[in-house]
Amino acid sequence: MKKVIKIIVDVLAWIVLICAFLITILVFSASKNNGIPQLFGIMPMTVQSDSMVPTFKKGDLLFVKESDLMDLKKDDVISFYMIVDGNRIINTHRIVEVEESGSSKSFITRGDNNPANDPSPVSPSDIIGVWKGGKISGGGNIIDFLRTRTGFFIFIVIPMAIFFLFELYKFITVLIETKKPKISAAEEEEIKKKAIEEYLAKEKKDTDPDDAGSEDNG
Repeated sequence: MKKVIKIIVDVLAWIVLICAFLITILVFSASKNNGIPQLFGIMPMTVQSDSMVPTFKKGDLLFVKESDLMDLKKDDVISFYMIVDGNRIINTHRIVEVEESGSSKSFITRGDNNPANDPSPVSPSDIIGVWKGGKISGGGNIIDFLRTRTGFFIFIVIPMAIFFLFELYKFITVLIETKKPKISAAEEEEIKKKAIEEYLAKEKKDTDPDDAGSEDNG
């Protein structure tokens, strides 16, 4: 039973470490990719408004993939940069029309929950990727929290510290075990035999205490 528990603890410890490692990669990759985390060509994106309800809502986590611009078409949902009040932000809306002018393309977009199209067409250089339907409801709030100092400390630093302390404990335990003097099977059997004899002798003495003080008056 102890061996099974040890295996379970080891597996859980490695799962925590792997998750912490992947989250660390996502957090640091975002700082080097214009604020967009990326792992194996997949970009987790947090929805910041309800403009696409009911397709997805604020706080959801979307998985956006890099895509060839030539493959984009009407009804595709794309993530792209746009300027709002002088700030460059990331938006994820549906393509409602594709405009072509010679060899160049631009895309008219609109949120599923919006009554009008976005104010300006999306140029190919502003497109980040295409959303194919993968999402986690509310997952974006978790990612946003992990990108804060508090979230990084709680979900990355502490789990990794616990993991390494656990591994250090295992190492020290193994080291102590290896330094213990080893005895042969015969010696171990002899120790057990003596222990049993001592136990039986003690039991006999406890059950018949008068034997020790009896005298022969013959």
